[in-house]
Amino acid sequence: MKQISSTQNPYIKSLVQLQDKAKARRQSGTFLIEGQREIMLAAKGGYTAETILFVPDMISESQVRELSQPDTELIEISRDVYQKLAYRDTTEGILAVAKTKSLSLDDLKLGDNPLIMVAEATEKPGNLGAILRTADAANLDAVIIANPKSDMYNPNIVRSSVGCLFTNQIATGSTAEVIEYLKNKGISIYCATLQDSTHYHTQNYTTPTALVVGTEATGLTQEWRDASTKNIIIPMQGEIDSMNVSVAAAILIFEAKRQRGF
Repeated sequence: MKQISSTQNPYIKSLVQLQDKAKARRQSGTFLIEGQREIMLAAKGGYTAETILFVPDMISESQVRELSQPDTELIEISRDVYQKLAYRDTTEGILAVAKTKSLSLDDLKLGDNPLIMVAEATEKPGNLGAILRTADAANLDAVIIANPKSDMYNPNIVRSSVGCLFTNQIATGSTAEVIEYLKNKGISIYCATLQDSTHYHTQNYTTPTALVVGTEATGLTQEWRDASTKNIIIPMQGEIDSMNVSVAAAILIFEAKRQRGF
């Protein structure tokens, strides 16, 4: 089995680039995953692990082999190398280099009555990760990111989603592309926005539904408001007129699930 102990190893330097640069991820078609649970969920979600790197005194080879796939290369690394690559100290001394997947709208597989979350231009990876965790908890049919601000394999998104990047059906596209997709599928569009809105709990989400949230700073673009079946709002009783986008998304998602009998 190959062993790497130096942080100056060319392969390790290339992996650092995968962590730091979206261009490197696009060009190689790979990204890094940290942690046993995340690697397991990625495999269940259809991701292929090309390589697993592990620190032998932090995790046993037998545990690593349980997480590997038939063609996965295993590499022992030193703690120094691990610390160079890892974002967290609590990921059990294991990382995987995995192949990215297509996130095309055309690849989504939807049933007859889908419930979809759409997030437009979410700026903070932590918010996007939280939305993905909620989507997993609610077993949504898909999460669509319109006008994404970063690639979905950004390590901060992978980390903050706690593996839910791999458990959800995810697609990305421009706002125009996503609107066209939803309309062609006959999916009603409910936009969370301040303008011309009605209270969210008064609407019917039991038919094919897309719930759409925008940025905390500027909300949704005019394109969404024009395309909306109905604009909806979460009533606010305090001094401010908005809340964290992932919290708003969770409120809307679970109202729709409540109406659908969970």
